[in-house]
Amino acid sequence: MPVRARMQRVVSRSAVVLILAFAATACARLAAVDSNALWKIVSLRCVPSQQATGTSGQCTSVDLDKRYAILKDIVGRSQHLLIPTDRITGIESPLILEPHAQPYWADAWASRVYVEKAVKRSLPDSQLSLEINSAFRRSQNQLHIHIDCLRGDVSETLSQHANDSPGQWRWDTLDGNRYRIMRVTSLTQQNDPFQIVARDNKDADAMAMQTILVTGAGTSAEKDGWLIVNSGLNLDNGSGSAEGLQDHKCRVAEAN
Repeated sequence: MPVRARMQRVVSRSAVVLILAFAATACARLAAVDSNALWKIVSLRCVPSQQATGTSGQCTSVDLDKRYAILKDIVGRSQHLLIPTDRITGIESPLILEPHAQPYWADAWASRVYVEKAVKRSLPDSQLSLEINSAFRRSQNQLHIHIDCLRGDVSETLSQHANDSPGQWRWDTLDGNRYRIMRVTSLTQQNDPFQIVARDNKDADAMAMQTILVTGAGTSAEKDGWLIVNSGLNLDNGSGSAEGLQDHKCRVAEAN
């Protein structure tokens, strides 16, 4: 092949790669600037695909009966999101407190297996976590629970609460911020984290300030229970986000 032709082919291929790179970047930016991006992915792509073909499309999985989807987040090696297939804005929505509301926290906890699949190993429940941001510390206006690894230092600090009496709040400092912590023996009904936090935050405005993280109280949550970690913008100047307690690089998987 003549040198000029080879050069043209190289330039052409480089242009294609560059175009694809720009497209990927554009998609990432769209997700960042469009506060309805998650809702559009679930409602316009994942659910219709599941209904039409029995496959979840862009999502990792879709449960039409339980009305939620699991989506791999673009951030991190193992982070997944639980997203309702119903339109629910976030932690401030009264829909999450209705008597027959779907137990999203229990569903998200069951979905931690996708994190383990991503890192190709099983992890103790005390090193896995669920988190939701306050309305003022999120980029998306569709409820989503972050499912990922917990930072090793945070897991170590929280281990001090493994034997706390269930149903009682204790205070501790995590990553420089004050949080209250409660051990529970289930994630459903009266122990649902939304319901527990709402007891002290009676209206949507108060709930909008809250952030919640859930992790195993010990290596087996089924046996040891769970820890509900809560703070808010109106609680001792809390950050309104507990996502910083998670480790989206899942370094704990390398240590196990």
